[in-house]
Amino acid sequence: FDEKSAKQKAIDDWLPINSSRSRKWWFSAFHNVTAMVGAGVLSLPYALSELGWGPGVFILVFSWIITLYTLWQMVEMHEMVPGKRFDRYHELGQYAFGEKLGLYIVVPQQLIVEVSLCIVYMVTGGQSLKKFHDTVCSSCKSIKLTYFIMIFATAEFVLSHLPNFDSISGVSLAAAVMSISYSTIAWSASLAKGVQEDVQYGYKATTTPGTVFGFLSGLGDVAFAYSGHNVVLEIQATIQSTPERPSKGPMWKGVVVAYIIIALCYFPVALIGYWMFGNSVKDNILISLEKPAWLIAMANMFVVVHVIGSYQ
Repeated sequence: FDEKSAKQKAIDDWLPINSSRSRKWWFSAFHNVTAMVGAGVLSLPYALSELGWGPGVFILVFSWIITLYTLWQMVEMHEMVPGKRFDRYHELGQYAFGEKLGLYIVVPQQLIVEVSLCIVYMVTGGQSLKKFHDTVCSSCKSIKLTYFIMIFATAEFVLSHLPNFDSISGVSLAAAVMSISYSTIAWSASLAKGVQEDVQYGYKATTTPGTVFGFLSGLGDVAFAYSGHNVVLEIQATIQSTPERPSKGPMWKGVVVAYIIIALCYFPVALIGYWMFGNSVKDNILISLEKPAWLIAMANMFVVVHVIGSYQ
């Protein structure tokens, strides 16, 4: 037992997330905004075009509620065992299912989520860089999307050497600000553009299988937009905790602030974007917006900065 405790202590001392436990509630707030509000918000109008007004609005709001509830569960579970902090997901899995089975259940799912998100972020970052280039220099020679993805991936490779949450605080704060900025640009520019001529709402597919597939695709878009739980335990691990003032207090305060910001980002973009463009909306609302060029270019660069922070 002593040998096992010494080994666990050595691991905990080594883990970068445990290098500082002095963070405050606002640290939780902007890291949760960065983790949650990603490129998925820009696809929400398209998701509504697949779901329709009634189901779309219900699923959007219900997803916000159920995600907040499950995040509350994670915050509570962080210190549910006296004297022990579950700083990583696999520790929760091992506590629930056993030392070996817990790893087999949790780690593969983590890898699938993390690798998939990182791939999506690299593609989205590359697309936004290309959109920025094409907007500010419409007369320039077209460059393949692959090259922009590689440029984005190179920046990520360098930043990924930052060791812990403290070292990416600046990146994360900038990303949180960018998410609010490009979300605001997306819905305000859509509103300024106005309802398009011959706008149509409802299901786009003409066949039952197509409608079902589109509905499921819309559900997937909404689910992806709310995929921000992957670093909740690690964020809470950086917050100071005592028996009198456990970490769940400031962590939850930061989460509530973050989810208010998330609602202010998600709902206007989804509802106004779909209202203005209807079924003709693109899978990225910024692609549907062409003017003013300088504003759309700036919004795409904001997306790049935000996705860089989310990737970290």
